[in-house]
Amino acid sequence: MEAQTMLGLMGPDSLRRYLALALLVSLTPMAMTSCSSDTGPTATQAGQTLKKHILQLLKERNAENVVVTDPGGKDIPCGDGKAKQTFAATGDDLPERKPDVLVDSLWGALGRVAPYEFVSAGDPGAPVRLQSKMTRTVLVLSSPRSGKYLVTGETFCLDEE
Repeated sequence: MEAQTMLGLMGPDSLRRYLALALLVSLTPMAMTSCSSDTGPTATQAGQTLKKHILQLLKERNAENVVVTDPGGKDIPCGDGKAKQTFAATGDDLPERKPDVLVDSLWGALGRVAPYEFVSAGDPGAPVRLQSKMTRTVLVLSSPRSGKYLVTGETFCLDEE
């Protein structure tokens, strides 16, 4: 109520200045954040994303007996104040499913977990390497033997904190 009374008592020039100041104060925080550069996730943040993606992928494939073989969570120095993190897990499928089928199945399911782009692959059944520039993570989908999934990953070299 006080603001309405105050605005009603202002002349046209005072009202314009008041509104310009109010607009400037309300837009300044947006202008400041839009000019700052996005440095992206830290190694720790990307490491958590990596863990989430790998475990979600194995869940998406209905893998049984999932075992975390590399718990990650530790910064591995890359130099220049940067570090990367790793994570890996295995899971079981039907014992008769061959490695090439399992790798293809992981790759097919990955699209339901997060967007990754193809980097490299070898012969059928060989590991497939994919990356996400958005989350700054790399996954390697593989199968060491029939009936066994293996998903390993690492983050890009990122700021430690």
